[in-house]
Amino acid sequence: MILGIRQGATENATVVGELLGDLVNRGLDFLEPRLYVLDGGKALTTAVKKYAGESASIQRCQVHKQRNLREHLPEERHGYVLSTMRDAYGAATANTARKKLRGLVSWLETNGHDDAAASLREGLEETLTVVKLELPLTLRRSLATTNSIENLVSSIRRVTRNVKRWRGGDMIRRWAGLGLFNAVKRFRRIKGYREMPKLVTALRIVEAKAEVA
Repeated sequence: MILGIRQGATENATVVGELLGDLVNRGLDFLEPRLYVLDGGKALTTAVKKYAGESASIQRCQVHKQRNLREHLPEERHGYVLSTMRDAYGAATANTARKKLRGLVSWLETNGHDDAAASLREGLEETLTVVKLELPLTLRRSLATTNSIENLVSSIRRVTRNVKRWRGGDMIRRWAGLGLFNAVKRFRRIKGYREMPKLVTALRIVEAKAEVA
């Protein structure tokens, strides 16, 4: 379900803050435990923590993290690094996944890829949130990436690709709205949706532990 949309030249704190603030004004309770699946943009992460609290359960997109690593590495390193990351993200436990990723960080540093190592280290724990929640594998895969949002954005691009000249914000919003309307008609349940009660239970446990701490 699409809850809101904001126009901006790029993702920034002002635009994201207005988007989430509008959701609050319309009745969305950010104190309710939720899983926030984000692409790693700092503005969005900061805004979510502002409204949902520092202990909010944030899942960093694993696909974006793999793309970031690939951009820091020569092509001959891609196969080993990406396969190791996929193996880690598919691990049965968070401890196993963490060990594999930290081992990869060390390997990258040893082989002179300090920037790639820093990229992997940054936000590492947030890429493992669905693993730490101990979700069923199918549901974990569905919620580990921002693919659903990426598909939505692609739908908007398809609708707007023939526009040659944009004439103001109203026109942009109308065309974006049309793209969203067309995309919604093709929405389907995520794979593993029957296991969603387990996600709710896991998030409530995380919330309870945060309150005790």
